[in-house]
Amino acid sequence: MELPLAAPARCEVQAVIRFLNAKGVKPIEIHRQLTEVYGESCMDVKNVRKWCREFTAGRMEIHDEERSGRPSISDETVAKVKQIMRQDRRITLDDLCILVPEVSRSAIGRTLTEKLEYRKVCARWVPRMLTEDHQRQRIDSSREFLQRYADENDNFLDSIVTGDET
Repeated sequence: MELPLAAPARCEVQAVIRFLNAKGVKPIEIHRQLTEVYGESCMDVKNVRKWCREFTAGRMEIHDEERSGRPSISDETVAKVKQIMRQDRRITLDDLCILVPEVSRSAIGRTLTEKLEYRKVCARWVPRMLTEDHQRQRIDSSREFLQRYADENDNFLDSIVTGDET
């Protein structure tokens, strides 16, 4: 059975709760009606009860209040960390914390891994994305390998030595 409204906005659901609560409908019945229209995943009974209590206590606002959370990482911080990383890829998080004291260690770690998309390989920070120069080098090497394989067959394969990055 397809739901009439499958993806409601949070404030929309809270407005329905406020309306039905003002009409005197019990929280369990409000939850039943919400799941009938929006589906099981719209809001659980516990949260419907919480919102009913808040609206009964006099709350008028249906939007969630601002809360503190993980602070966002500024563009200045990202640029500063990026500049330091270009100078020395072997730098540690502890050293970065000393060079960028206004930012926490976890924020610097998130900047490296999430914003700049670096990962640690053999005590060196390596970008996840290949530069155009690296991509060109890989294509050239691959073409050279294919040409040598075409010329030498399996003898060429016996001369290749492989290794792990770590």
